[in-house]
Amino acid sequence: MPDVPGAVREELEKSGIAAGLVPGARVAIGAGSRGISNIAVIVRAVVDYFKAHGMRPFLFPAMGSHGAGTPEGQASVLAHYGIDEASMGCPVATTFDVVSLGRSELGIETFAGRDAWESDGVFLVARVKWHTSFAGAIESGVSKMLAIGLGKLAGAKSVHAHARTHGMEASIRSAAGLLLGSGKILGGLGILEDAFHDTAQVTALPAAALVEREEELLRTVKTWMVRIPAPAVDVLVVDEIGKSISGTGMDLKIVNRATSGQYNPWPGEPKIERIFVRDLSPLSYGNAVGIGAADVIHERMLPKIDVNAGRVNAVTSGSLALVRTPLHFASDRECLELAAGTVGKFEGGDVTVAWIRNTLELGLLAMSENLLPEIRKNPDLEVVGEPFEIRFDADGNMGNLPL
Repeated sequence: MPDVPGAVREELEKSGIAAGLVPGARVAIGAGSRGISNIAVIVRAVVDYFKAHGMRPFLFPAMGSHGAGTPEGQASVLAHYGIDEASMGCPVATTFDVVSLGRSELGIETFAGRDAWESDGVFLVARVKWHTSFAGAIESGVSKMLAIGLGKLAGAKSVHAHARTHGMEASIRSAAGLLLGSGKILGGLGILEDAFHDTAQVTALPAAALVEREEELLRTVKTWMVRIPAPAVDVLVVDEIGKSISGTGMDLKIVNRATSGQYNPWPGEPKIERIFVRDLSPLSYGNAVGIGAADVIHERMLPKIDVNAGRVNAVTSGSLALVRTPLHFASDRECLELAAGTVGKFEGGDVTVAWIRNTLELGLLAMSENLLPEIRKNPDLEVVGEPFEIRFDADGNMGNLPL
C-alpha cells in the first residue's frame, strides 16, 4: 500500500465516524502491543482525522498483560513502536484504573479503562487476523481488543476465565456486545497485513456494523495466511519469540501447538515434530510466554526472562503451560542435536529442518535440502539462495538466520 496515511484518512472520512460528536469532544484512541507494520503512521493518521474534525483525541494502550502488566511497561511498548505524545501530537494515558460495566448476557463482568470510558467516545486500532489458539468467525481484531484490551488486566482476566466455560469466541462476542450496546464505542480501524507482513488494507468499522464487517475481514485475511511450506518438518528452528510477535510468543497455528502443550492439534497445518527456540525478543519485556510450546531452548534466553511478567500473562490468560521452561543447553549445537536426535530418524541427512526468524516474518526462511521436492511442488515459492551449511563458532553457536 503506497499511501498508508492517505488510505486511513479516506476510510475514516467515508465512514462518518466523527459525525456524531460535537467539536471539542474528547476521543480515546486505543492501540495494542503487536508488531504491526506502519502502526505509528496509522495511529497518527487516526489522531489527525479526529483533530481535523475539531475533536480532542488522546491515546491509551488497549492491552491486558502486555508490557509486563504495568502502566509504565505498556507506555514503553507504545513508545517502542513510535507512539508517544511527541510523535502523535496528543496525550497518552496509561493508568490501570478500570470501571465495571456490569455483566454481559453470558454473565461476563466487563470492564473498561476509566480514562477511556470518561471520554466522549472510544475508537480502537487493531490488526484483524487469525488467533493463535482458537478458531472462529471472530478471532483477533477490534472485537477482541474491545472485550479484552479496553478493560486492561481486569478485562483480560474476566474474559479469559469465562472462555474456559463458553469458549473464547463466544466470550469475546458477549463482552464486546455489551460494550457496543453502550453507545460509547465509535468504532475501530481494522488493519490487514499480507503474507510479507506489509499493510495491505485498512477498513473503518463503525460500531453499528463492527462485528459483521470484522467477520468479512477475517475471512479475507485467512486466505492470505502463510504456513511453513511443507506437510511435515522434523525440526523447526525459531530465532526469536515474543509478545511483539504473537500473544502466545509464537503463533501456535504456524508451529502447530496448543496452549496446553498438545502437539500438532491444527488439522491441515504442517506437522512439526520438534521446536528449538533460540532467543527472546527485547520487545517482550521479559515475558517469555510461548517457551512452553518449545521442546528445547538456548540458555541465552534464561537471564532475559522476567518470571513475574510471564506469571501475570499466564494467570491472566489461564495458559499456564506456555510459560513452562523446557530443556535448555548452553549451545545451539547441543539444542539441535537433542531436537534432531528425538524424531525417530537414524541418519542425520534424513532429518528435515526449517529455520525462521519468528512466526510473524515468514517471507524468507531456510529449509533443508531434503525438502526441495516439496518446495518445487509449490508455485508460490522461490529458491533465492545457494545451499549453505550451518556453521558453529567455538562455543557451538550459530548466527541468526542468514537471509
